[in-house]
Amino acid sequence: MRRVHSALAAAALSIATLAPSSGLRAEAAGDQVQITQALPAPAASASRAPAGLFRGRPGTLDAKQRALVERINAYLTGVHTLIGDFVQVGPDGRRSDGKFYLQKPGRVRFEYNPPSPLELISDGQSVAIRDRQLATQDLLLLSQTPLRFLLSERIDLLKEGNLIDIYADDVYVTAVLEEKQALGGTHRLTLMFSAQDMQLKQWTVTDPQGYDTTVALYNLDSSKKPDPSLFRINYERFRN
Repeated sequence: MRRVHSALAAAALSIATLAPSSGLRAEAAGDQVQITQALPAPAASASRAPAGLFRGRPGTLDAKQRALVERINAYLTGVHTLIGDFVQVGPDGRRSDGKFYLQKPGRVRFEYNPPSPLELISDGQSVAIRDRQLATQDLLLLSQTPLRFLLSERIDLLKEGNLIDIYADDVYVTAVLEEKQALGGTHRLTLMFSAQDMQLKQWTVTDPQGYDTTVALYNLDSSKKPDPSLFRINYERFRN
């Protein structure tokens, strides 16, 4: 496997390897997105989910929490295609943005705007993280990344993920999952949905050291079907 040579690539990789929210919210205002920081800077500080109306642990979810899970499952299962824009904030506060394309099952593409040279592509089996400037590519199995939670045709967070918390307020419904990896330690994935229509708004990945990478989504369109060529990975070109 080729090594990723930039800090931005490490941030992009966190999307694939996939956390509680760092308090970063993206608010669309025309064509601009402003990210406001509600909690301390997402550096070495440990992430903690804000107190919500409903809190729980596996096996102790009440009826309202289970209803929230079912709403999330229904929304994620019902989304088959999605095109939109994203803003990413890394652990050092560095921001990058771009366009993303999603088509189930298993396919997604994140195109970072300049000056970032990165692309992240899943073709349904593998996830490729490309550095266009250096002509390098890292490959991961999709099944080994939490992206599978977003790209599966049918999603049940109670059966497929280690759901450790779910809660809601008037603005967001938030689900927190943990990923325990033998070599990589424990990562945390926090998914945030609009409480009004359950549309996915952002996720945060927290690594084992407590560093957060947040990706916020906006300008979402589920009516268009992306070009299938967007999800092709050139394995030969980047073969070691």
